[in-house]
Amino acid sequence: MKKFNLVLFWALSLLTFLNSCRDNTPSIPGWIDQARLNQADKEPQNWMSLGRDYKQQHYSPLDQINEHTVKDLGFAWEFDASSRIGRVNRGLEATPIVVDGVMYTSGAWGVVYAINAKTGEQIWRYDPDVDASYNRKVCCDVVNRGVQVWKGKVYVGTLDGYLVCLNAANGKVLWNKDTFTDRSLSYTSTGPPQIAKKVVILGNSGGEFGVRGYITAYDLETGDFKWRFFIVPGDPKKGFEHPEMEQASKTWDPNSLWEAGGGGTVWGQSAYDPELNLLYIGTGNSSPYLIWYRSPTGGDNLYLCSILAINPDNGKLVWHYQTTPGEIWDYTSTMNMILAELDLKGKPRQVIMQAPKNGFFYVLDRKTGELLSAEKYTKVNWASHVDMKTGRPVLTEQGWYKDEPKLIVPSLAGGHSWQPMSYNPITKLVYIPEIVEPMVYMAQPTYAFKKGTFGTGLNYDGASAPFSLKTKKYTTNHPDTVNKNFLKAWDPVLQKEVWKIENEIPVANGGILSTAGNLVFQGTSTGHLKVFDANTGKVLKEIFTGTCIMAAPMTYTINNEQYIAVMAGMGGTPLSFGAKGTINQKYQNKGRILAFKLNGISTPLPPPYVKIKTPEPPDTPVDPVLVDKGIVIFDKYCTGCHGVGHKFDFYSQYPDLAKLPLGIHAAIKDIVLKGALSRNGMASFADVLSEADVDAIQQFLLSEQKKLWKEENY
Repeated sequence: MKKFNLVLFWALSLLTFLNSCRDNTPSIPGWIDQARLNQADKEPQNWMSLGRDYKQQHYSPLDQINEHTVKDLGFAWEFDASSRIGRVNRGLEATPIVVDGVMYTSGAWGVVYAINAKTGEQIWRYDPDVDASYNRKVCCDVVNRGVQVWKGKVYVGTLDGYLVCLNAANGKVLWNKDTFTDRSLSYTSTGPPQIAKKVVILGNSGGEFGVRGYITAYDLETGDFKWRFFIVPGDPKKGFEHPEMEQASKTWDPNSLWEAGGGGTVWGQSAYDPELNLLYIGTGNSSPYLIWYRSPTGGDNLYLCSILAINPDNGKLVWHYQTTPGEIWDYTSTMNMILAELDLKGKPRQVIMQAPKNGFFYVLDRKTGELLSAEKYTKVNWASHVDMKTGRPVLTEQGWYKDEPKLIVPSLAGGHSWQPMSYNPITKLVYIPEIVEPMVYMAQPTYAFKKGTFGTGLNYDGASAPFSLKTKKYTTNHPDTVNKNFLKAWDPVLQKEVWKIENEIPVANGGILSTAGNLVFQGTSTGHLKVFDANTGKVLKEIFTGTCIMAAPMTYTINNEQYIAVMAGMGGTPLSFGAKGTINQKYQNKGRILAFKLNGISTPLPPPYVKIKTPEPPDTPVDPVLVDKGIVIFDKYCTGCHGVGHKFDFYSQYPDLAKLPLGIHAAIKDIVLKGALSRNGMASFADVLSEADVDAIQQFLLSEQKKLWKEENY
């Protein structure tokens, strides 16, 4: 008996030691497991998932920085997260994770950084060395929305579709898996991985380029393939990968445009409920948008624009809710989802909440998918309301643009985009970065899918404010013609606005952090980090950084000192780079991570933006016929990134092609057709452009350059 007690003593001692190591001061860098994540509130000093805890609320119980002390908030440190040498600086959209004093996060292309969270010093850096020609395959910049950290490993999806598992201690690659089913298609990966029990899943992007969305699950330890769930069906004549696709096919025309992929990509922030063992993913828009080409006889087109609850053990669908049946507006449901407990009609409910692009705020039972409520959180005219019996939006005539263009709100930018919203369980409010951006939806008269090219079926010429003469007739006497941007506090129980603050410029601003200090944090396109009173919306602090902020801030403590950190750098939809009023018109778009603390100092500003003078153009005659042809080709393939001189008043990190030096003019065919600058992100367009097309583009650029040169020198 004495011997047994001694063995028991040592066994209990060892167990206590191991638990202590795991729960308090883990000896393995980046050690997070489900037990630790479930008890995240006991470790408020850490930020252990993209939304801090498994509920993904983007809320922290820290309160050292609060409504009384925030006046003393100042700069602590910065980390240079700009892109690699030879590449323009790109958007930064991730929320960092902090575990035991180390910050893990990702930048453009899927580069991963491990940083000392107290000093900002780099511990290690992983660069996937993505082929820069992938720049051509993305609609919305080569961004990456975050990593996951789990049991001493860091997981990241790279732009070129690899799921990479890194050693959290040193950044060494442990395994690397190709997640793309077909590399001849324009797939990319910009979203974060999600861990669910024993698997890690990754989705993809590329809906506007004609791909078919899916998610793939891999073993956390070995990287072995476990299962794949397609979002939309393929051609029924080729069979179905899993039973859910056979069911979904009943909501599509059998003669759908299957070669266009259908869309439904998964690129947003997912969630996992360990109690219910359910993985929640939000799915993307259609491809193409025009259902009369995509699925000629109509149909709901499952599982586009839906929330899916999946059993991670086997990849089987448990329930689904489609926010936008028969989608034709780019109303993705990939926006972040929040798990919470709400009292609804006197009954506690486990809910999942989302504010997708379509303008309705949804509260669902997260166990069953039952619709509990859905109300407009922003201006909406494509539907009047959501029918609570059927769960379907009730469409209006204003939303149907097949027969003639219509001014519709929200636009394809959505009432809320990828920037995370936050739920504060103390105030019981959701804080939403709201967008009000009407758009004239104009269908192209004909549509033909072309592999590897951007093709939604819409005509974007003058579609957004300020509207062109071509589209103004569709906005006459319409109440929704002005672009605006707000931070909105929303009561998810009463489904009503509590307060809202209008931002200075109508460009999408950053994601949200709320804290127990009665504070709400948001970065802006004007280069500010703003702090608001969580109950009233009153601005309590503004810190000017000189850099556009799109990502959501987060917070942590080291040695009992609280920090606020955020990734700063403009990107996303390329045309937003040069939007009037953004701070990258005054300062260079230098990507960086900024950290703040009480009694900090003034924030260092990036170098000033220098507008390039127009070089003297080559003495080459201009052919007006070729110029007109070049305008059409340029608008189709080039405008999204480059713009041209005073035509767009562009402040982009891409070169202004109306200001090309003589050497580039001489080499333009090698650049456009042979990929001479592919390393810098300028891929070859030989598959879609001919030498004659390049001649026409160059004639257009020359005509613009001659105009600019004359304006600047005479």
